[in-house]
Amino acid sequence: MAYKWESVQAFQAHWNPDAADGAAMFDHCFQNSETRRLWQEENWYPKRMMVEFWRFDPRMVRGMFDDLFNETRDIEARIGRFLFGCDELLREYKRAHPTSVENNHYHGDYRMIALYLAFRYPDQYAPYDFNVFRAALTQFQARDIPRQNDIGRYFKVLRTLMTFLEKDEALARAMQKHLAPRKHYSGKTLLLAEDFCRFAAG
Repeated sequence: MAYKWESVQAFQAHWNPDAADGAAMFDHCFQNSETRRLWQEENWYPKRMMVEFWRFDPRMVRGMFDDLFNETRDIEARIGRFLFGCDELLREYKRAHPTSVENNHYHGDYRMIALYLAFRYPDQYAPYDFNVFRAALTQFQARDIPRQNDIGRYFKVLRTLMTFLEKDEALARAMQKHLAPRKHYSGKTLLLAEDFCRFAAG
């Protein structure tokens, strides 16, 4: 899944919350030459809604991302505040656009929030899929399989997996042989652990 490394590279190159046009900056951060499915599926388009939010209230959105990306604060509290901010923005957006058919900001399943974190701090976070996480833990014979979203635990598990993957240099190289210089992100990233989780779950 090399397209994930390409998207991390694009985000790292373009993220600038102080840009004059926050919506355009945000749009440039999410680019990929192969697929858009990380942020767009049928009946699920969180990126499009966040672009609208940047246009609607850039100051509030900038503050939300500043808080989400503040590593001095508890991760689950940051995610909770970001989700609350999305709810508030959607409420105000619908009030200002009463004819809009939008009733969802599409961040409630944590997939897109995890993507923001994974693109900003690729060595600490990774894309999130609750069903994949559950299936992987089952294969790992974990004692406590979560019945609902537990994104904090997910990040901890992936960091633990990463320490084992890094010790096996041959495996790490094999999992990255599909990456191309300049096109794909080359720094440390939990995408390796996320790929391993998907392999285990499948």
